[in-house]
Amino acid sequence: MWVADMDFRSPPPIIEALRSRIDHGFFGYEDSEPPERASTAIVKRLKAAIVDWLSRHYGWLVRPQDIELLPGLVSGLNLACRAFGNAGDGVLMLTPVYPPFRRAPRNNGLVAHEIPLQREDSSEHVKYRIDFQALEDAVQARNNVRARMLMLCHPHNPLGLEFSTEDRERLGQFCVSNDLVLCSDEIHCDLMLGGATHQPNALLSSKIAERTVTLMSASKTFNLSGLGLGFAVVTNARLRERLRNAAADITPPVNVLSATATLTAFSGECDAWLEELRAYLTNNRDRLLETLKTRLPRLKANRPAATYLCWLDCKNAGIEGSPARFFLKEAKVATSKGSDFGGDGASFIRLNFGCPLGQMMDALNAMAEAIGRFSTPARTG
Repeated sequence: MWVADMDFRSPPPIIEALRSRIDHGFFGYEDSEPPERASTAIVKRLKAAIVDWLSRHYGWLVRPQDIELLPGLVSGLNLACRAFGNAGDGVLMLTPVYPPFRRAPRNNGLVAHEIPLQREDSSEHVKYRIDFQALEDAVQARNNVRARMLMLCHPHNPLGLEFSTEDRERLGQFCVSNDLVLCSDEIHCDLMLGGATHQPNALLSSKIAERTVTLMSASKTFNLSGLGLGFAVVTNARLRERLRNAAADITPPVNVLSATATLTAFSGECDAWLEELRAYLTNNRDRLLETLKTRLPRLKANRPAATYLCWLDCKNAGIEGSPARFFLKEAKVATSKGSDFGGDGASFIRLNFGCPLGQMMDALNAMAEAIGRFSTPARTG
């Protein structure tokens, strides 16, 4: 229940397309077609499929030349640091957040400036909001460390949060005012729950689009993470060139199997499967939150609007030490360790509910039994 992929088979059209491509028997380079065959190259077709997907699902009109193919989103985060910062420059991010965000600046000689999200719980759920004053203070008070980029996770991992339009417009204007590149990781955007909708940050305004690098992939949506293919949408030619130069001779050419899978995923053949998946994940989310109330009332969770990830606060569960270690040892349930996400994550676990309902319920029942057997009474007052 920890790593961010699902326990569901990928859509049958994707499996069949991969099977057919394997039967072809040749696995050479796919991005080196001669000029006379350029219109049939898989890279050309892949970019066209991405353009069509973004138009159909988000009303986002981009051109094939606006798209840079990547081995994955983590590579994209690191390439963005390499492309848009110099040694010692700063990168802003809102924590808790997906751990590679926190590592990417350091990997590339930059400095991560972690701005904690401000917690404002409701009576039932864990909730956070952006602390804009803390962002402003961070830009002003970094002792000559120049911030070059804001990395944003939208929808958010681990919170499952779709930031409001008002907050994203304010963030975008913050980037414009402070000359920051907005690197927007939107890999979970297709997995909206309960009828919620997603808007890419690049659609907020032309000024925001001009400084936005949007990272996306079919990998989370269609359970293709092990195949490794993502893409960046960059409408600003100058930023796109810098990203391309940062990737030169570092990122590998397009993998034939991942390209085949992504082409099929975005073809329209898998749209009905995706609708069924969203409905299933929404039901899992709702059952999870109901079960927490009845079986695990000492845990407090977010209510994700997207993703298949739940952020669970265990501070009142009476657990000594790491909650993730406790549940692994005593319940045989593997979760992600909250402290890896920064911010106030030390008392949290991240639980993946992208699995059959029965499996999720077995895990929750095992967790409840473990707390009942081994935890100390919750503190009051």
